[in-house]
Amino acid sequence: MIIDLKKFINEERPFWIEFESILDRLGVNSEHKLSLKRVERFHYLYQRASSDLAKIMTFSSEPNIRQYLESLVGRAYGIIHETRRKPHRLSPINWFFTTFPQTFRRHINAFWIALTATLLGCVFGAFMIIIDSDAKGILMPFSHLQGDPSERVEREEQAKEDRLKGSKTLFSSYLMTHNTKVSITTLAMGMTWGIGTLILLFYNGVILGAVVLDYIMAGEIKFLMGWLLPHGVVEIPAIILAGQAGLVLGSALIGWSRAISLKMRLKKVMPDLVTLIGGVAVMLVWAGIIEAFFSQYHEPVLPYEIKIGFGVIELVLLILFFLLSGTKNVLKRKYR
Repeated sequence: MIIDLKKFINEERPFWIEFESILDRLGVNSEHKLSLKRVERFHYLYQRASSDLAKIMTFSSEPNIRQYLESLVGRAYGIIHETRRKPHRLSPINWFFTTFPQTFRRHINAFWIALTATLLGCVFGAFMIIIDSDAKGILMPFSHLQGDPSERVEREEQAKEDRLKGSKTLFSSYLMTHNTKVSITTLAMGMTWGIGTLILLFYNGVILGAVVLDYIMAGEIKFLMGWLLPHGVVEIPAIILAGQAGLVLGSALIGWSRAISLKMRLKKVMPDLVTLIGGVAVMLVWAGIIEAFFSQYHEPVLPYEIKIGFGVIELVLLILFFLLSGTKNVLKRKYR
């Protein structure tokens, strides 16, 4: 093919300069997005530069032009066929409101099993209270729950002094650390192929069922709801989520005939376990604050209607959070 080299370079140089300017912008800002028209123009310039490179290769007298075009085409090829993942920026807010609920939904079957174990424990605890009221001393680990519910209600409603005065922060910290330890233990018991996790969930359910029925039988339903709902609607699900994580760990250990090694199974679920227990810790921090600064105050200091309403709002928001939070991100990735 015979061409006028000087005329060829003069005619094509504006296209090369334009192509280079686009590559420079993309090189400076990797997240820079081109419009559809600009993408079409970029593709046209890429094809033209590639064609020019093929033509110029026949001229050994122009090594600088050839190297220049090779650089342009090489840079464009690298951008078009880029496969490296962009560096992930850790965002606690994005992690909690997107990654955490998505991870929960991904292992929803484990959650239902954990919930079932807890509910069975509740039924057993309530049944034991029905057939033997003296079983409270065995079923309930806290001394203030082993007495008569009505006497406790009367004592706390008539209290003239703030029994947590000056120690709310200490009490709140104790609740956070205690419940977090329980949650971590529930997760860790997944190492027993999930059996220990189920036992702990059942035991927690036994305590909950016994306490609830004891107060119902004493006619203290309003007090029970006002005391338990504000922190319980977050604390109890958090413990169940820890059980969910324990069952995910147990499932990875069992393998269920999956043709991958134990090491690979554990490596695969480890990020989800960290996410679940991290989310549980955040939930328990909130529950600890609410229990120390809100749940422990009863009528006439705080009307039960306000406390019950607050707990119901928390429960609704929690359900919506786990059902809907992060779903937009999934849809964006699906239809991108």
